[in-house]
Amino acid sequence: MSVIPSVVTPVFRGRIGCDVRSGHYAVPHRYRLHLALSCPSCLRVAATHSLLGLQDTLPLTLLPATPDTPGGGYATLRPLYEASAHQYAGPAVAPVLSDGWTGRIVTTHVPDILRDLALRFRGAGPELLPAGRESEIAAIGDLCERSVNRAAQRAGELGLDDLAAHRDPLSVLLAALGRLERRLERQAYVLGDEITAADVHVWVTLLQLDTVHRWHLDAGAMDRVADHPALWAYAQRLAARPEFGRHLDLDGIASRHRAHCRGQEAAGAAMSIVDWRAYRV
Repeated sequence: MSVIPSVVTPVFRGRIGCDVRSGHYAVPHRYRLHLALSCPSCLRVAATHSLLGLQDTLPLTLLPATPDTPGGGYATLRPLYEASAHQYAGPAVAPVLSDGWTGRIVTTHVPDILRDLALRFRGAGPELLPAGRESEIAAIGDLCERSVNRAAQRAGELGLDDLAAHRDPLSVLLAALGRLERRLERQAYVLGDEITAADVHVWVTLLQLDTVHRWHLDAGAMDRVADHPALWAYAQRLAARPEFGRHLDLDGIASRHRAHCRGQEAAGAAMSIVDWRAYRV
């Protein structure tokens, strides 16, 4: 069983091409990423950017943890949005990949950003999207979004009619964690001996589970979530790497959660599984 999240169609869907004929093609210092590290999607982009060693090729602009405009966007991104779409009236949200040559947005679509970083801008970093593993990486991403993030949200919703309404999503969540646990009991990374984009997605998902979703799960549920030693040891091992640890904005995550959360917190689940602050570079 999976709990299916809603899908939001991104406003901008430009792509980075292979060469000059594509219009948008990979050129050092032409593009810029605009990210809020409190956002899990932005955090995936930031960790990917660091793993690929793109700090000197594709600069980052870090935004505040919570949006600063009434519409839920960022004032500093508003000129980019307005230059990119006539009379744009929506929120100016992150992440954004912008083009310094045109002053416009290339894309706001996270999967496209991640794919283009790995395939078009790739520096001396690992091969995060190895040929032939695309479907496996997509399946892990689906597991993270549907069966961990969304299931945790559903399992933690208070005010549902009966215990089964909580129990079924919790079963989905625990089954997904069990699948990841079995992988990581026998290998270093989700797909084997080398780090891939799947590991970035899993790591950010575990961080979100332990810093955000735990506030809405009761102590018994969190004990069962914690009972995956290989999985949480893996989360700590990645957090110890500077490509991940330097992007930990725990205060920002807490601020974003307070700003967005309208639910009631559960009792007894205040202790996190991982001491994430120990890994902040």
